[in-house]
Amino acid sequence: MTLEKRKVKFILEDGSVFTGFSFGDEKQTTGEVVFNTGMVGYPETLTDPSYKGQILVFTYPLIGNYGVPGDEREDGFFKYFESEKIHVQGLIISDYSNEYSHWNAKRSLSSWLEENKIPGIYGIDTRKLTKILREQGTMLGQIVFGDAEPQPLIDPNASNLVKEVSIDQPVVYEKGLKRIALIDCGVKNNIIRAFLRRDITVLRFPWNYDFLNEKFDGILISNGPGDPKMCAETIENVKKAFTKNIPILGICLGSQILGLAAGADTYKLKYGHRSQNQPCMESGTKRCYITSQNHGYAIDGDSLPQDWREWFFNNNDDTNEGIIHISKPFFGAQFHPEASPGPDDTEFIFDMFLRAVE
Repeated sequence: MTLEKRKVKFILEDGSVFTGFSFGDEKQTTGEVVFNTGMVGYPETLTDPSYKGQILVFTYPLIGNYGVPGDEREDGFFKYFESEKIHVQGLIISDYSNEYSHWNAKRSLSSWLEENKIPGIYGIDTRKLTKILREQGTMLGQIVFGDAEPQPLIDPNASNLVKEVSIDQPVVYEKGLKRIALIDCGVKNNIIRAFLRRDITVLRFPWNYDFLNEKFDGILISNGPGDPKMCAETIENVKKAFTKNIPILGICLGSQILGLAAGADTYKLKYGHRSQNQPCMESGTKRCYITSQNHGYAIDGDSLPQDWREWFFNNNDDTNEGIIHISKPFFGAQFHPEASPGPDDTEFIFDMFLRAVE
């Protein structure tokens, strides 16, 4: 199938204008413009709730060539996706592959975007666009069709995006006797899968749920979108959990929330880390891990209280990539040990956490 080439404009906050062709849904939209340098994994990336409110630029030149999997379910959620829907506001790529081929593909990327009412643009110089974002920093932008007037730009980080992607009511995934309380700030399905594979029952709670009266053996604070300081209720619940001495693991946004609850500070990165090849050093060692990442905020390592220390740091820019308490079973990883997409080099963190639970 050949797409009808309808011209569409992409306008950045600084006035830069790019012209390309439409694929997916033809819907005008605004968002925070970010880039991802991963070569594969667009089905998993687009369904990651951490991208809520963002227009995503893929730097890899060809996208769509292996299509999109079907909607098969396993353990109550989609088997091949990281949530129930696409979360980006829009998608920008250099070249779109009309023809796709993969043993697991059931539809094209364009038709999947259309199903989810997400606009896409191809034929744009994504190298030039990415250089602007790297030099000037992440900024707002919008997709405009035809002769439509540009809309007022809205900063998604000014609202509580976690509230928009979290579940409304608790959900239980029954497996073994050990039980983990998962605070859903926009959790990826593969985090849940990681525990189910290890025969752990997962109690999934909304982001602001008062879970401390429930029965569980450990706490996981999930990934999610936006500014962690918007999650005031989650931060307060985690502060209360510290007094219980129950093992706690934070992933990505969850690590930032863990740091804020401990008394540290967070800040917005210039353009964030969104890729599958971020090198992270374990502090005090010469061990470097290649990690999958998706975040725009980070913990200020210098603001950590005396009873906490930096666990990992980014080998590219020295920003914090993990925190750990010096005597209690509290851990935070800024990267994604569950991968999906990307390397699973750091999946040992789940086992480390579960050893503390036992």
